[in-house]
Amino acid sequence: MAAILSVKDLKKTYAGGFEALKGVTLDIEEGEILALLGPNGAGKTTLISTVCGIVSPSAGSITVGGHDAQVDYRAARSLIGLVPQEIHLEPFETVWNTIRFSRGLFGLRRDDAYLEDVLRKLSLLDKKNSRIMELSGGMKRRVLIAKALSHSPRILFLDEPTAGVDVELRKDMWEVVAQMKADGVTIILTTHYIEEAEAIADRVGVITGGELLLVEDKDSLMARMGQKQLEVQLSTAVDAVPAALSHYSLQLAKDGNALVYSYDTRADRTGITALLNDVAEAGLVLADVQTRQSSLEDIFVGLVKGDQP
Repeated sequence: MAAILSVKDLKKTYAGGFEALKGVTLDIEEGEILALLGPNGAGKTTLISTVCGIVSPSAGSITVGGHDAQVDYRAARSLIGLVPQEIHLEPFETVWNTIRFSRGLFGLRRDDAYLEDVLRKLSLLDKKNSRIMELSGGMKRRVLIAKALSHSPRILFLDEPTAGVDVELRKDMWEVVAQMKADGVTIILTTHYIEEAEAIADRVGVITGGELLLVEDKDSLMARMGQKQLEVQLSTAVDAVPAALSHYSLQLAKDGNALVYSYDTRADRTGITALLNDVAEAGLVLADVQTRQSSLEDIFVGLVKGDQP
């Protein structure tokens, strides 16, 4: 699949010498959802702002749909929709006038049927004539998305779209994102909610300190780096891991009622059979055995801390 957005060796250094981006290179394929994860100050918003033309790069190139974003800015920017973190909307204006105005900013002809379809898909059509001030926080975020989609962009940036939104509304937003993908929109999502990336992304990028650590298919990343944990629950609590089991690098649960064993799912042998035999030989009686797969959050934390290969 062809790349609709290509970033090559992108750098941004602010006055005073702070390097917000340190040579980021990234190709985003048409029709995919890419989740960009990173701690505060990692460079996520700077990267988005640079691609959208809000911030000027210090070096590197950006190509959007075949257009050089610096040489042919208007053509490149017309392909992009941006939903920022902050909710900046005119409180006394109606939803309808808000999105019609945004479409007009791109010099497009009036198309009420298209805009009504956007509102319908975002469950906003019944709020068409409501003033922004009358809407809930979740509805206001949907209006931001409607504004970003008003000029039919092929790429949509969602910068922390569910910040401050409750769990139920967050899941509603995931459904909205899935619908936009089905409509052919390429989506780049930045988020602090790692379960959000795990739920909806096709690929995951991890950025920290202005550097892109990796970009990889979500499922293959979890398969490659994911570990499983075997929790051996004991019928009687122990004060310490028996010496006979010390070579397994077991962790003792705080209450002493379980031993936790981490193993690599890619290994030829997991060592589980030998462990369970040795646990019995050590005189411990098993009450139950459970396994847990590493989450994307575990992998992300390990990457940022430098614990993952």
